[in-house]
Amino acid sequence: MFLKTAKKKFFKPSRSSRLGGSFFNWLPALTFLGLFFFYPLVKILSLGVNSPDFLASESLEIAAGSLGFTLWQALLSMLLTLGVGLPAAWLFARYDFRGKSLLRALTAVPFMLPTVVVAAGFNALLGPRGWLNLMLMRSFNLEAPPINVLYTLGAILLAHVFYNTTIVIRVVGNALSRLDPRLGEAARMLGANRWRAFWQVTFPLLRPSILAAALLVFLFDFTSFGVILLLGGAKFATIEVEIFVQTMSMLNLPIAALLSIIQLLCTLAFSILYSKMLAKTAIQTAQRESKSISRRPKTLSEHLFIYSLISLLFALFVLPMLALPLRSVSQLEANRGERTTLETGFTSDYYEELFINRRGSRFYVPPIQAAQNSLQYAGITVMLSLLLGFPVASALAKPTRLDRALDPFLMLPLGASAVTLGLGFIIAFSRPPFKWIASPLLVPLAHTMIALPFVIRSLQPALASIPQRYREAAAMLGASPLMVWRTVDFPIISRATLAAATFAFTVSLGEFGATSLLARPEYPTIPTAIYRFLSQPGGLNYGQAMAMATILMILTTISILLIEKLRLPGTGEW
Repeated sequence: MFLKTAKKKFFKPSRSSRLGGSFFNWLPALTFLGLFFFYPLVKILSLGVNSPDFLASESLEIAAGSLGFTLWQALLSMLLTLGVGLPAAWLFARYDFRGKSLLRALTAVPFMLPTVVVAAGFNALLGPRGWLNLMLMRSFNLEAPPINVLYTLGAILLAHVFYNTTIVIRVVGNALSRLDPRLGEAARMLGANRWRAFWQVTFPLLRPSILAAALLVFLFDFTSFGVILLLGGAKFATIEVEIFVQTMSMLNLPIAALLSIIQLLCTLAFSILYSKMLAKTAIQTAQRESKSISRRPKTLSEHLFIYSLISLLFALFVLPMLALPLRSVSQLEANRGERTTLETGFTSDYYEELFINRRGSRFYVPPIQAAQNSLQYAGITVMLSLLLGFPVASALAKPTRLDRALDPFLMLPLGASAVTLGLGFIIAFSRPPFKWIASPLLVPLAHTMIALPFVIRSLQPALASIPQRYREAAAMLGASPLMVWRTVDFPIISRATLAAATFAFTVSLGEFGATSLLARPEYPTIPTAIYRFLSQPGGLNYGQAMAMATILMILTTISILLIEKLRLPGTGEW
């Protein structure tokens, strides 16, 4: 009785103290969001509304054209992604085969690869100097590349499928693995054939997960920037690419502001639909405990299905990533007639050129300096994200009504495009009282805005899993709050902390949209340096772009595999 009374008296906080503690936990993050997200957003809105060109016919025409193409390519990309992802989700959820874990991990890597690396990978495989074209030119003695995929709608759709198939695999596969297979077996015993049992029993239970995955894929395709810019070319302009063009090339900020508002409203609507669908998904997938129901294939048709799909996934996910490092060490030779062929040997020249100022320019920034800038920005992003994310994740571990009300505000930066965020920084911090546009620190601040939701979502399940009785026992034994945190909390959350830090590091390392607007010429990052090399003619520039993209791909792959290893079981996929 004494222990129960003591626990109620000393360890159970009052309602008012919990609300007050939540407010102070949220205060740093809300201050950061207010200054570096809402303030630039208000500046964009005020600029657009107060401009006489805001609703001009030309602005509306550009906005309508960009919105139409954005919706069209996002819809096509979503359908193609579902066409590849749904059979793959069934494969990983229901069958066991050799190399399953490795292949599943490799399908997750593209999702976090920077867009410039993806563009470089497809360029190395399917471009005019790509492996496939060079092999065909050599085999059939052709003068020109026979495959022209780049700068077409097909290249955009292919890259989007490469990027987002893992979303379908994870979301739908996770739901499928939680469904009890005995439901379908019961339908079969009652006389239904295999297809009828699937459409009347399994598919209705999977429908919310499929719709949630489709909405999430559509949202990422809708806000796509780097893929469109690098693989689509000038004739394909989504809203986000048009914002970039109008800001950097046309200096037409009113039209860019109008496009930003349209983008924010659309992404907010899609995010709300996704949240509602995700809630239905949680209800539907609670039918059984997480337990492996996969098995070895038995029939010939099952073997044929597995090997065909493995071949497709290997070609789609592995070949573009494998072509990139091979291209970075392959020597290209230009012959007469501007025909490019591949020599039999390999070279390290492109990596060595990263350290050389070949033109002797005083304004030249060596690529290795861009790598150092990226690492410095990533380090600052990790520190800021953890400092801001820990208090919020602690509050959300046992949320009050205030915590639940504030939680949606964390996702708003993900609803805004990276280019919109960069545009807001340019407008808001170019004049007093915050004339910070010349500061290189704006880049990691923008990266922190994007990484913060991922960090909080990584820390929250670990903090919620700490049993309160452990803390109470340590306190009753005389431990101070700092010692309780050091001996109880930190050993439990250390893996999640490392995963969250890795997430923030990876997001910062590969961010391209906002960085392309904010990075000063003398402080480039790896993605902006790769974009510059790809934009310039010449085999040396192309080779250096391949070399830098390979380095960035290796770093990103190591980070993603580390996150997969550190992910706590049962914490969900997204």
